[in-house]
Amino acid sequence: MSQPHSPATLVVGLGRPERTPGASVGPSVEFTSTFVRGGDNAYARFGNPTWSAFEEAIGTLEGGSALAFASGMAAVRAAVDLVAQGGSVLVPQHCYNGTTSLLQQLEDAGRLSVRRADIADTSAYIDAMDHVSMVWLESPTNPMLEVAELPTLIKAARESGVITVCDNTFATPLLQKPLELGADLVVHSATKYLSGHSDLLLGVTVTTNPELQQRLLTSRTLGGAIAGPMEAWLALRGLRTLHVRFERACDNAARLATRLAEHPVVERVRYPGFGAMIAIEVRGGAAAAEKVEQQVEVWLPATSLGGVESMVERRRRHASEPVTVPPQLLRLSVGIEDVEDLWEDLDQALSSSRAS
Repeated sequence: MSQPHSPATLVVGLGRPERTPGASVGPSVEFTSTFVRGGDNAYARFGNPTWSAFEEAIGTLEGGSALAFASGMAAVRAAVDLVAQGGSVLVPQHCYNGTTSLLQQLEDAGRLSVRRADIADTSAYIDAMDHVSMVWLESPTNPMLEVAELPTLIKAARESGVITVCDNTFATPLLQKPLELGADLVVHSATKYLSGHSDLLLGVTVTTNPELQQRLLTSRTLGGAIAGPMEAWLALRGLRTLHVRFERACDNAARLATRLAEHPVVERVRYPGFGAMIAIEVRGGAAAAEKVEQQVEVWLPATSLGGVESMVERRRRHASEPVTVPPQLLRLSVGIEDVEDLWEDLDQALSSSRAS
């Protein structure tokens, strides 16, 4: 698809077959482990046309070349493996739990060292970049929803010659494009907003750097963290509605954040002013937050996010979550249901927690 087109148009039209007479409107699912010799693909671990369609779409949206991986964590691992043995990674104090757990495991094994800093404190984060091999960026952060000054941080990292990786799962390319700001690499858990229906695991990396792209491709090929063709096909189908899903979810989140700020049971609302994620701190501590999870009927008590359904979770239930995450914090992934139903359900659950 030629440029320029708005993202709302791109998500619908990208990754489709050529418009030849009698052609399918959408790509087919290629269920095969090998291919007849002489074509573009030789073996299914090296490539698959269904992946290629999805990669074309995501790459265009982010402004680079994309690679699909078996999961978001597989994409994160491939990105981290760009750091040489003995190198170091700067990571936000609050960051996706899987990323921080992986980095901790690698540090414990002596593979690399990890430096942590508050990404919302721009000066402190820049100071922490000194002599690191990779700067990991996440904005908004998971689950605290801190917002980073990405242009300033990316500029500082590039001036220091440091690889910058940005997890863009929460914002999606509809709200921010880190590659356009100068980042070297973007990662997504495509399980979340990009596919949007809580029915698959998939990850993706995107870069404009041919050398990094080749290293990531080699990592995927030799490591075997390949996407299933059915998952890639489902993700591309889900991507078609990303714009309308995300627009509705973001509107719901903005309206709920305003109401939650006035709720007597809510101590604090963490909402960056954009996106569809909210975090609230409930009066009464962890027990009260747990009670909210038990009382909701429309909201789904679950650990994921980015689906059409609204989800709620007390993040400190996980032992690996940083102790700086308040025990009473609930992460809300706002979906596309009727906002009044979402509010009434959340209001009654919050009120029930106070009654306990």
